[in-house]
Amino acid sequence: MKPSIYVPPRLPPELHRPTFAEVDLGAIAHNVRSIRGRIGARRGLMAVVKADAYGHGAREVARVALESGADWLGVALPEEGWALREEGIRAPTLVLGPTFPSQSRMILEADLVVGLFTWEVARSLDEHAGSMGKRAVVHVKVDTGMGRIGVPARDVIAFLEALKGLRHLEVQGIYTHFATADHPDSSFTRRQMDDFMEICREAASRGIRIPMKHLSNSAAILQHPEAFQDLVRPGIMIYGCYPSAVVQRSMELRPAMTLRTRVALVKDLQPGESLSYGRTFVASRPTRVGTLPIGYADGLSRSHSNRGEVLICGRRAPIIGTICMDMTLVDITHIPEAGVGDEAVIFGRQGSGQISVEEVAERIGTVSYEILCSVGARVPRLYLGGERVKGKGGEV
Repeated sequence: MKPSIYVPPRLPPELHRPTFAEVDLGAIAHNVRSIRGRIGARRGLMAVVKADAYGHGAREVARVALESGADWLGVALPEEGWALREEGIRAPTLVLGPTFPSQSRMILEADLVVGLFTWEVARSLDEHAGSMGKRAVVHVKVDTGMGRIGVPARDVIAFLEALKGLRHLEVQGIYTHFATADHPDSSFTRRQMDDFMEICREAASRGIRIPMKHLSNSAAILQHPEAFQDLVRPGIMIYGCYPSAVVQRSMELRPAMTLRTRVALVKDLQPGESLSYGRTFVASRPTRVGTLPIGYADGLSRSHSNRGEVLICGRRAPIIGTICMDMTLVDITHIPEAGVGDEAVIFGRQGSGQISVEEVAERIGTVSYEILCSVGARVPRLYLGGERVKGKGGEV
């Protein structure tokens, strides 16, 4: 399939940036199909596409994920769900992050499902749904130990009992989120799981019927199959990254994004000459330097200054000097064939060489999630079409 590229409207072809993020939609499809194979046909699969699909493009990823076996979408914000609706994507979509009473009408107009954990939002949704002739669909979020949002475990049954009095609100699901599912020590994960299932049993004993239960994030899908319930919520693994360095790699995942640019200038530096802000690099020998038109405004963190690497001509070139907002300098002394116009890969494959997103993250003490989400909005995304496989559901 011929690649397609997104660029700002009316941008002349000659102004297309040499810096771009290549997104392999075939890799996305493969990863979703693999998850579907792991969990079976009867469970729901929610593709988490928050934060613009972890920087990959929510519109494109959502469509491919739904065609490849996902039947739900997960977003962090109501406006992210609204944006999907404006693209004609009608699959069930759960807002995983906090919502506010002022957003109730927008949520209902977009037919979004709310992750509910406050009475104020519940009451607002009920009132607006009644006035609009609709039903507000919610999944109650339970805090079993993550500590961010959710109804405290000790208060969930009382909260569910109170919701029964809201005539225009439907409790379709209940869920929680694991804090340490990607760690080798599973004791806290098991405690969260046990607490959650005890809440579900107590609710059932009181006649509170909740059709959907879900706990499993990417890490749990990989190493805690006992946590599978009615729905799973993969995020980072859809994009081809493992949740941590120690998680079991029990499935083959294909990285979907490669960040590329090109050498804009080559110059020779003499011993004693320095580079960039703060003169953090001073040449100790004759040094051949390449300038790359990518910087921290594009998502290449300043933390990589004088410690990161890129691939040029299939070989690793060290980043030297302080990374600037729009430019980065690399040492290409040992790559004599490198010249202006040659491709540089920040992460991804080039020939036989590879720099993984996980490696980039580890080098600066962060996680792959942050590296992917940091790729700037001004970086064009080039979508490579993969095999499109019709999935089990999701209206696109």
